[in-house]
Amino acid sequence: MTKIHIIGGPGSGKSYIAGKLAKMLKVPAHDLDNLFWDNESEYYGSQTPPAKRAEKLAAVLVQEKWIIEGVYFSWLEESFRQADYIFILKTSVYVRDWRIIKRFILRKIKLAPVSRKENIKSLIDLLKWNHQYDGSNLVNAIKLMKPYRDKVIILTKNDDVFKLFRKRKKVS
Repeated sequence: MTKIHIIGGPGSGKSYIAGKLAKMLKVPAHDLDNLFWDNESEYYGSQTPPAKRAEKLAAVLVQEKWIIEGVYFSWLEESFRQADYIFILKTSVYVRDWRIIKRFILRKIKLAPVSRKENIKSLIDLLKWNHQYDGSNLVNAIKLMKPYRDKVIILTKNDDVFKLFRKRKKVS
């Protein structure tokens, strides 16, 4: 069985890694933004009610295999418990800034899928939040993961995750 949880700041490469691993391992990938944010709301930034979010998460966790990726942690202890691997992406904040801005521009000129009703204010808010993520959110997430530290792998270079699974494929 393969159950992978990927966590990191905005723009750290979570979606990229999840997508590549999903193809490589033939495992469905799930973006936690789709559970956390109410994409059906006409207002940018509307959250899915916690009970509905928990239902959506439970539907993912009952699957035999999954990859879950997102910045969130406080409502995901069951995901951490069930995961075979927990990857923490510690990408440079400036690399993440660049990726956030690039993604925003690509969405605005319709060269990337538009999934949210973003604007300049939301971009600035995300960049500000990105700069405090490692010092607060990630620290608290790591504390929550302490009971599962034997399956936590911290990555500073995202491609290292693919090396791990290529080695694993050769062994089996």
